[in-house]
Amino acid sequence: MRKGANMTDIAARCIREQPRFKGIFQNKGTFERRVRLASPTMHSDEKTFINQAFDEGFTGRNTARLEKEAAEYIGVKHAVALHSGAAAMHMAVKLAAERLYGSAAAVPISGGLGTVGALQGKRVFCSDFASSTMADSIISEGGEPVFVDASDEDWSMDPEVLEIAFQRYPDVKLVMMNHAYGFPGQIMKIREICRDHGALLIEDASESLGAKVHGKQTGSFGDYGILSFGSDKIITGSVGGMLLTDDDYSSKKARSRASHSRAAAPWRQHEEPGDDCLMSDIVAGLILGQFRHLDEHIAKKRMIYERYLEKLDGDIMYMNPVGEGTEPNYWMSCMTCESNILFQETRSEREYTYTNQHGTASPMEIYDALEAFNVESCPVYKPMSLQPVFRNYDQITLDGSKREYPEFDQDGFWVRCDVAKDNFDRGLCLPSDIKMTGEEQDRVVEIVRSCFD
Repeated sequence: MRKGANMTDIAARCIREQPRFKGIFQNKGTFERRVRLASPTMHSDEKTFINQAFDEGFTGRNTARLEKEAAEYIGVKHAVALHSGAAAMHMAVKLAAERLYGSAAAVPISGGLGTVGALQGKRVFCSDFASSTMADSIISEGGEPVFVDASDEDWSMDPEVLEIAFQRYPDVKLVMMNHAYGFPGQIMKIREICRDHGALLIEDASESLGAKVHGKQTGSFGDYGILSFGSDKIITGSVGGMLLTDDDYSSKKARSRASHSRAAAPWRQHEEPGDDCLMSDIVAGLILGQFRHLDEHIAKKRMIYERYLEKLDGDIMYMNPVGEGTEPNYWMSCMTCESNILFQETRSEREYTYTNQHGTASPMEIYDALEAFNVESCPVYKPMSLQPVFRNYDQITLDGSKREYPEFDQDGFWVRCDVAKDNFDRGLCLPSDIKMTGEEQDRVVEIVRSCFD
């Protein structure tokens, strides 16, 4: 059966009328209000700061205040507010490349109007189980991503695999890792390995604002940290991102580049390429208002996760794991299908099929069932190493380099260790919206459990 988020009303009704779902809504249909995966939750404080920006004429006061508060909260010297998390990531890559390889690494192209990128063919290790932002930033600067597999302990970069990656590519000097879904990875081990190999570390904390490792905020461990304030994040400005660093030069350089690299002169003087990606005072005002409710949002996210953990975690499914010594922000609650009976599901690049079986369920079967009841969910990350645009780049797992296993997919049977792919094959992000009521979540749980009947 193949349905999907754009399923017709008839297809949705056919799912709802299956005997296993009878009684969840006393045969009255479905959720009237859509249960969201994650959506903005606004408060009154945001209006105060936005009105201030209007009254003062966009002086930058909100932005400066946000940068100061964020730096103090995270525990870093500098925070540079930019228009998106992707812009912050790209800026971090540029700054790291300059520190590692010098400005000459950006070699001019013919005619002198541009460069081939600050990384110029250099390899960079980055998380495989992540969004595309890291890989996009590497490639846009002419680099070559090498994808490092996830740990089954926390779904973030596996330190043991990173060591294997350095054994294969000892010349790599830049590592980029994320904290998947707001659940911190083994960042202290990753940082130690980077130091042992003389590599810089970019820490993607775009999903983990407020999460801690041994009492220290994520985003403060790397040479550069990244935050995102997109509309689905734990606090939001609708858009927005932030570069975090303790390096004075990097902070100054980032601000200059983000404002067209204007030199100190009475006229508009540009002596190197720049960009236009500073955060607006309006967006900063939204985020300032949201910041005052961060702890409240984390507490609600935790309640959602713990309710799922109590009602779903067990023999047939598991929730995303909490790493030792970590305090997640619980941004996104995810599950993996773990029944002893193997589910039957096949995915192509854009479509999928599955077979309904008693005693088991596939992730996309649950996805369709939730959609039929007006509940938003989504598959977990498709690993970057499986994406068509990145498929030719190397990937490292506990079994070593992908290039050492040219035929590891034998007759459809995957014979190589690959945690990121295994998570993708079995995982699903469940509704984690803090506006979801306890009653609504209980019905979501009923739908999920009924899929296994």
